[in-house]
Amino acid sequence: MGDIEDALQRADGEAFTREPPKTLKGRINFLVGRLKSTKAVAAELGVSQRSVERYRTGERKTPPKEITDRIDAAVRARWQPKVRGRRRQQAATATGITVETRARFGYTAPVGTTDDGRMRRLTVHLPPAYAQRLFDAQQQGADDGRLRAIVAEGLQEVYFKDGGRRADHLEVELTDIDYIDVAF
Repeated sequence: MGDIEDALQRADGEAFTREPPKTLKGRINFLVGRLKSTKAVAAELGVSQRSVERYRTGERKTPPKEITDRIDAAVRARWQPKVRGRRRQQAATATGITVETRARFGYTAPVGTTDDGRMRRLTVHLPPAYAQRLFDAQQQGADDGRLRAIVAEGLQEVYFKDGGRRADHLEVELTDIDYIDVAF
């Protein structure tokens, strides 16, 4: 998973109207309810079916950190899908997304201007069209390079070109992401 996809998943988690189950037993029971069997949960988590049964009954209460992280990720990925879907739909049709990042931006510009990439910290609100493209690409399983290209294009048009009012021939490339955060 890449930087952009991680940021989108964190933003999805902010849409929850209720917190996911906190106890191990509650989380495992939730996963069994969604995946319909302990065997499916075991395959998802990369553990044995017997381990899942032990977690479910409370026989085993503290799995290793790696397994705990996988359980948490699996629960969060399936928690309140309708709420997350509504929030994404609203961002894609009405409100757009806000991207906060510290990254190196490379430029392709006309002769006589600088094309040296440099680190910048930006917080930019992108229109709904870019949110829609980003969500569609993520749903289609696009790689991080494709997601970066969409974000870079949005930042290029909104921030660097100021909606067409300046820097007509500038092409922006997003590289070396220090951090990126998305909100919608």
